[in-house]
Amino acid sequence: MDKIHLNQMTFYGFHGVFPEEKKLGQRFLVDVVLEADLKQAGQADDLHYSIDYGLVYQLTKQVVEGQSKNLIEAVAEEVSEKLLSQFNPLKACTVKVIKPDPPIPGHYQSVAVEIYREKSL
Repeated sequence: MDKIHLNQMTFYGFHGVFPEEKKLGQRFLVDVVLEADLKQAGQADDLHYSIDYGLVYQLTKQVVEGQSKNLIEAVAEEVSEKLLSQFNPLKACTVKVIKPDPPIPGHYQSVAVEIYREKSL
């Protein structure tokens, strides 16, 4: 299956289990991999046969900057549901939600959740 990658989309949201996260908010990075047959789009050079990256960005932004959730797992799940329902050519997607600055002690670059979902027939 062919793949479209949108990497390190950056948003500001209010997700987390701690009250400070819901009040102050923080940055979230999102990677999305879209699986679809892109042969016809490439041959015809026509967006109609592909997936509009700008719309993928906007749908992802709506979720991440929208209603507060406790878990980034829930954020990833909602992003995948919206993408799979919006785009007909899309067969499956991988959504990775990265929390670069979680309020937990320790030294690390980030924490992240990655999910893979397929379109149900």
